[in-house]
Amino acid sequence: HVTDKSKEIFAEAKTIMPGGVSSPVRAFNSVGGEPVVFDRVKGAYAFDVDDNKYIDYVGTWGPAICGHADDEVLDALKEQMEKGTSFGAPSALENVLAKEVIKAVPSVEMVRFTNSGTEACMGMIRLVRAFTGREKVIKFNGCYHGHADSFLVQAGSGVATLGLPDSPGTPAGATKDTLVAKYNDIESVKELMKGDDVAAIILEPVVGNSGFIPPTQEFLEELRKLADGKNTLLVFDEVMTGFRISYGGAQAHFGVTPDVTTMGKVIGGGLPVGAYGG
Repeated sequence: HVTDKSKEIFAEAKTIMPGGVSSPVRAFNSVGGEPVVFDRVKGAYAFDVDDNKYIDYVGTWGPAICGHADDEVLDALKEQMEKGTSFGAPSALENVLAKEVIKAVPSVEMVRFTNSGTEACMGMIRLVRAFTGREKVIKFNGCYHGHADSFLVQAGSGVATLGLPDSPGTPAGATKDTLVAKYNDIESVKELMKGDDVAAIILEPVVGNSGFIPPTQEFLEELRKLADGKNTLLVFDEVMTGFRISYGGAQAHFGVTPDVTTMGKVIGGGLPVGAYGG
C-alpha cells in the first residue's frame, strides 16, 4: 500500500514537534520504519491519510474497549458537547461517574478525578506520603507510572536500593526516595523494607510497559501481607489493567485489594481523564 501522504505529513511534523510526535513511542525510533498518520477510526478499523484500511489491535492503547467511534458513545458525547466543553465548576455527571467507579473497583470508596493517568499517579504519591508521614516509595523495574520525575527511575546493576533517574532532565533529588525492586521477586521487596520508612509499594498488577509480564498469585498476596505488616500502603496502578482484565480491574481478577488505585482514560472511553481512589 502507498503511504505518501503519511510521509509528507510526518516530515513536516518533525520540523515543528520534537521527533514529529507528542509521545516518544509514536516516533518508531526503537523499532524502525515510518509512523503512519491516521485520518479516522471506526469500530475495529483505522484508516490513514492515504485511505489505507487497517485492523486495529491497539485500540488507542486500550481505552477504546467498545471499539472506535461507537455510535452510542458518540451520541452521548454530542449531547453533552451541546452543553459546553468545560465548566471549571462542579458537574452532576461527576457524581454519576464517581459512583460507577466506586461500584466497579473493590478498593475504591472515594475517588478524585484528574486529566490523565500521569496526573492520577502524581496525586496518588502525594496522598500516600501525606497519609503515612513517610517519603520513601517502592516501585518495580519496568513498571511505568507516568512521566512525573519521581517515577522515572529503574534499577541498574548494583543499584537495587538506590533510585537513579534514567530520563534526561530528571534531577537526582527527585528520585532519591524512590526504591526499585524486582517484579515477581518478593525477597527483593523485603530487602528494601527492613525499616519502617516506606510509604507505599506501587506496581502495575500486570506489567504492560516493558513487555507483558503477569504476576504470580503468590507475589500479589505476599505484597499485601508485607504492606500490612509494615503499615505501608499497597497501590495498584490500573491505568492499563483497569476495566480490561476484568470489570473491577486486576484487583478483582486476582482477589487482592490494594489501598489505593490509579486509573486512566478507559473510564472516559478514551477522553482525557484519569482518577485515583481508595
